[in-house]
Amino acid sequence: MTTARFEAFTDAVIAIIITIMVLEFKAPHEATWRALCEQYPHFLCYLLSFVFLGIYWNNHHHMMHSVKHVGGGVLWANLALLFWLSLVPFTTIWMAETHFAQVPVISYGLVLLGSAVCYFILTLQLVKVNGKDSEVARLLGRDFKGKVSVVIYLVGILGGFIHPLIAGISYVTVAAIWLVPDRRFEHRHN
Repeated sequence: MTTARFEAFTDAVIAIIITIMVLEFKAPHEATWRALCEQYPHFLCYLLSFVFLGIYWNNHHHMMHSVKHVGGGVLWANLALLFWLSLVPFTTIWMAETHFAQVPVISYGLVLLGSAVCYFILTLQLVKVNGKDSEVARLLGRDFKGKVSVVIYLVGILGGFIHPLIAGISYVTVAAIWLVPDRRFEHRHN
C-alpha cells in the first residue's frame, strides 16, 4: 500500500468520526438563550473531542510526510488507532448527556489512553518498517510528548475515581500540550 492511500484512508475515517460526533449534537427544543446555554456540556465535550481528533489528524498527516514505507504492522497499528478514535463520539455524547458523571468521564479517558497507546505503537511500527536511521525515526526521537501524554491520561483516569474534574483537567492538559502541531515534523516542511 502506498503512503498516500494509507493517509487518505485515515483522513476519511477521521472525517467520518467527526461527522458522526457533530450529528449527535442536538439543537435545543426552545428558541431561547437559556435553552442554548443549557447545552454547555454538549458543546464542551464536542469541542474537546474535536480538538483531540484534530490533533491526531494533524500529527498523523505531518508524520506521514517523513514515511517512505508502510507494512502490515503499520496497517494494523493504524487500524487499532482508528478503532479507539471511533469510540470518541460514543464517550463524548455519554459524557455530555450525563453532565460529566464519573463513569463516562473515566471511560472517555480510557478511549483517549487507548488512542495514545495505539499512536505510540504506530510510531514504533513506522520506525521498524522504515529503519532506525530513517527520517521518521530521527524526527520522532524519544517522543517525550507521547510518553508524557500516556502518563497524564493514567493520572486523569485514576484521578477520575476521586472526582471527574481531576480527569477533565488532565485531558485538557494533554490537549494543550499537543494543540500546536508536532514541531519535529512541522519544521521539516518549512
